Amino acid sequence: MLGRIVRENLQRPVDLARAHGLSTQAVRNYEAAGILPAAARTQFGYRTYTPRHAQALSAFLALVPGHGHHTATLIMQAVNRGATEEALRLVDESHAQVLDDRRTLRAVEAALRELGPVPAERGDTFVGPLARRLGVRPATLRKWERAGLVQPRRDRQTGYRVYSAADVRDALLVHQLRRGGYLLAQIAPLIAQVRTAGGIAPLESTLREWHERLSARSRAMLAGAAALDAYFP
Repeated sequence: MLGRIVRENLQRPVDLARAHGLSTQAVRNYEAAGILPAAARTQFGYRTYTPRHAQALSAFLALVPGHGHHTATLIMQAVNRGATEEALRLVDESHAQVLDDRRTLRAVEAALRELGPVPAERGDTFVGPLARRLGVRPATLRKWERAGLVQPRRDRQTGYRVYSAADVRDALLVHQLRRGGYLLAQIAPLIAQVRTAGGIAPLESTLREWHERLSARSRAMLAGAAALDAYFP
């Protein structure tokens, strides 16, 4: 009787694969990567999986949407070798990253609110007046230019930098985000998005999508946490 129960609890690679919508090779790859515990072998060398393997695979697949494939792999590897604290640290780091992304999003939204629309009739300005308006040194504006955050043109006769209304908008946005503690490398993608969108207003849909992605990731992390908790020994 006991032997029959044990046999019924064993699964072939194809059974485990079909139950999770995967290929048999994917299951083998996950075992080789340490995502699944090592499978036992029959006397003929065939792999046999147990409900524990199915639980591990379910946990991994639940972790991927929230943590990404790489981190989910590291988490499962840690759990399978008994390094529980390391696994929990990896989970915590992913949550901290999402929290940091939320803070960045709030900072961007605050910067855009403070910035407001840049009047088209403001016209061109030069580095000195713009630096005074922002309360920074001209050297700071030149540093932003080298980083690609502002792109003033040069006056053909004098060679002076000339900032258009769009350039002023970019400089104001950079200034607001720098005040929030963000690095130039972190600001560059947003400025590129502003230029691509043709201004601030079209970014509203981008910001909504950003909110939706963060919410979806947080929900996925909850599902992953539940599956991982069920798998913990």
